[in-house]
Amino acid sequence: MKAWIFFLVCLAGRALAAPQQEALPDETEVVEETVAEVAEVAEVPVGANPVQVEVGEFEEVEETEEEVVAENPCQNHHCKHGKVCELDENNTPMCVCQDPTSCPAPVGEFEKVCSNDNKTFDSSCHFFATKCTLEGTKKGHKLHLDYIGPCKYIPPCLDSELSEFPLRMRDWLKNVLVTLYERDEGNNLLTEKQKLRVKKIHENEKRLEAGDHPVELLARDFEKNYNMYIFPVHWQFGQLDQHPIDGYLSHTELAPLRAPLIPMEHCTTRFFE
Repeated sequence: MKAWIFFLVCLAGRALAAPQQEALPDETEVVEETVAEVAEVAEVPVGANPVQVEVGEFEEVEETEEEVVAENPCQNHHCKHGKVCELDENNTPMCVCQDPTSCPAPVGEFEKVCSNDNKTFDSSCHFFATKCTLEGTKKGHKLHLDYIGPCKYIPPCLDSELSEFPLRMRDWLKNVLVTLYERDEGNNLLTEKQKLRVKKIHENEKRLEAGDHPVELLARDFEKNYNMYIFPVHWQFGQLDQHPIDGYLSHTELAPLRAPLIPMEHCTTRFFE
């Protein structure tokens, strides 16, 4: 009897334990699911943060609109000295006289200029702006920039000095050209053709030592090397004859040459008259 009771108790215990065992997941299924999850993580690119990748998939792409900056019509509109570009009511560029007070403040004395009526201006900007306001008047027509630097006393040029001036002028231009040649290291100050011409001048500089030479020797040297001596003059003429290129030099075209020379060479004004 005791044996039967023990047997029934064991059967009841197994019956109660069976549902709990069936509820547990199969070991094989757990392993397969774990492997699948690892495979999904493995698909993330090397070096990438999985969280960032997942979040990035849900980010909204912001559309950026490029600002279209309208081109200023004055940008390519050239105005002569003393004038600036402004737009009229139709947005059309036009040149108007510059207000002298809008000119940059001068840095030093070297920026000052002297007009032909012996008046010193703070800079060439101030001079040309003032001249523009006098446009159409007799005074404005006669007003010119005389030389660079503040106005000073320029002694009169004697006839004997005037006769020597062309030789000094020629030598000065030659020295300017030779200096450009010596400093032209990739700066393209001279064309290749000009460099060849100036190279000959540079080499011939050593032919005659500095000092006094007989007039006959100098005359013969000048005649023999005429092209070498005359080239600096032709070069300078070509540099100045630009607006327009017509084979003539106007007062305006001569100004870049005259203005720096007058304070140093008092015969400059008389020579160019």
